Amino acid sequence: MSKRKSGCNIHGIVLLDKRLGVSSNKALQEVRRLFNANKAGHTGSLDPLATGLLPLCFGEATKVSGMMLDDNKRYQTVVQLGIMTDTGDREGTVIETKPVPKLSVDDILACLEKFTGEIDQVPPMYSALKHNGKKLYELAREGVTIERKARRITIFELKLLTDSHALAQEPDQLTLEVYCSKGTYIRSLAEDIGHALGCGGTVKELRRLEAGQFNIESAKTIEQLTALSQQDLLQCLINVDKPLESLPFVQLSDEQAISIKYGQSLSLLPSDEHGKGGCHGTVRMYNNAVFLGLGELLMDGKLAPKKLFNMSNDLP
Repeated sequence: MSKRKSGCNIHGIVLLDKRLGVSSNKALQEVRRLFNANKAGHTGSLDPLATGLLPLCFGEATKVSGMMLDDNKRYQTVVQLGIMTDTGDREGTVIETKPVPKLSVDDILACLEKFTGEIDQVPPMYSALKHNGKKLYELAREGVTIERKARRITIFELKLLTDSHALAQEPDQLTLEVYCSKGTYIRSLAEDIGHALGCGGTVKELRRLEAGQFNIESAKTIEQLTALSQQDLLQCLINVDKPLESLPFVQLSDEQAISIKYGQSLSLLPSDEHGKGGCHGTVRMYNNAVFLGLGELLMDGKLAPKKLFNMSNDLP
């Protein structure tokens, strides 16, 4: 006999402002208990050292979490110059120190320019990437170092937030804002910038400000969520299809919706409503205002179900 899931069928996305010192999974479980949700996941973990935006997916929203992993991200980080650690952040063991040269704002800006655009980055050993089925950070904790191949990433924006006055006060600390593609490791970026400046570096602070279309201004802390009533908590849920808004959509009749729900393909007529005329590829499917899921629209006008969503829930 299969074990019955505990909790309620709740579908939607919650934007959490993760606090310092907790893992992403622990933060997820705390919010999951508040909603009493039986299914939950997050969209890309933040290290315990990091704070900020962590989108949490409940119920059918977990089906879009993988797509959200591909979103661009924006971070604010403080880089401690002159120190290198085994993990690339201040929680690691110091493995080397170097004197910090006298740097001007112009020196730093010239360095940052070299890291803007498409660059090759070597992932850190302390990462969840796998080698022969084992996570790299597990190997690192055993004292094993594996050669990693550089990966192509994109740094769309790399801003220096430290002005000349702040630099004079704390010449070994840089505050940066980074807008980057998926797969970017801010710890590796901090180390590489530190090496380029001649002294090495490590992440002292890290905060995620944006993930895809979501930003930190819309997020709530665990304390704020805990203070809400159950009804107000439910008002925090963002619709499952919100991250998919860039995709074209098709409106289906009641009869067409039934066919799609049974996994059947159907032919769309020119008169059928399309979100973008002449589109093909992955589309959102709706029956009136109800989101049915994702379909594949072929060049010949046929629509095949691709990923269906069951939005039945236990909400009052």
